[in-house]
Amino acid sequence: MPYSLQNRLVVGVASSALFDLKESDQVFRDKGEEEYRKFQEENLGRPLGPGVAFPFIKRILSLNDLAEPDEGNIVEVIVLSRNDPDTGLRVMESVKHHELDITRAIFMQGKSPYKFIPALNVSLFLSANERDVREALALNLPAGRVLESTLVDDDDDDLRIAFDFDGVLADDGSEQVMQAKGLSDFHDYERVNLVTPHNPGPLRDFLIRVAAVQKREQARKEANPKYNIRLHVAMVTARNAPSHERPLRTLKDWGVMVNDAFFLGGIDKGEILRILRPHIFFDDQIGHLTSTSQSAPSVHIPFGELNALPQAGDSESAEGHLA
Repeated sequence: MPYSLQNRLVVGVASSALFDLKESDQVFRDKGEEEYRKFQEENLGRPLGPGVAFPFIKRILSLNDLAEPDEGNIVEVIVLSRNDPDTGLRVMESVKHHELDITRAIFMQGKSPYKFIPALNVSLFLSANERDVREALALNLPAGRVLESTLVDDDDDDLRIAFDFDGVLADDGSEQVMQAKGLSDFHDYERVNLVTPHNPGPLRDFLIRVAAVQKREQARKEANPKYNIRLHVAMVTARNAPSHERPLRTLKDWGVMVNDAFFLGGIDKGEILRILRPHIFFDDQIGHLTSTSQSAPSVHIPFGELNALPQAGDSESAEGHLA
């Protein structure tokens, strides 16, 4: 019987997000694809170092110990890569070296595999390739671009995930009101629509899958009071009162909740994340991420009208073109 991914939390990750490809990227930039292929073959036994998403991936895989006997993994991570199968060998050897429970991969020479996201039930795709992420989002697929960021990798087993709300968990309908009419009209709009849930954004379904894992942890805690909850979810938004209530009502309507909520009203998110120390943070505005990337692994969700700009040209590199 085929192995079903339907009731699991599935994350797709490009090698550019999972591992540090700076050295490989430089070879590709300076010497071209053939030398890059030769370099990867010669260094097959030398593992790639952790990339921006590595701590998040390592920790989310650790939650598979919550699975029931014979259930299989409740979390699956699948490598989705532009490498060809030969150069992808170093990626999989690095996966094995770092003892990551990743057994599935798609390698497509020079092409992005994001079109396979629906078939794999992927609720989050992480890549350093901006073009791939934008094209995936244009198809209503849940994608984010990892930015060069400070890594947070603690000694404990906790996994801390933080989300912006508008343009990430919800769509950008309210943000459009804010941009077109200003703060006062935005607050009025939110009051008028208080009981109307926001439309889903790119990562709504990912949050729902994460919440399902949280429920398993809560059940484990109830059965064993000594069990330490590991998965923590925060919402970190530039909203403030009186526009705080509608997002909370929306989360409740979706059947989920967050452990912590920060309604900052323009306060620098980077300073908050410096203390919160999430292992990954998602936001749709580069202006916020410029600050947060100095404090935590940060992912840009280039969704909505604020991101409807001419696409930045991706350079021909291992990290952008082949990863």
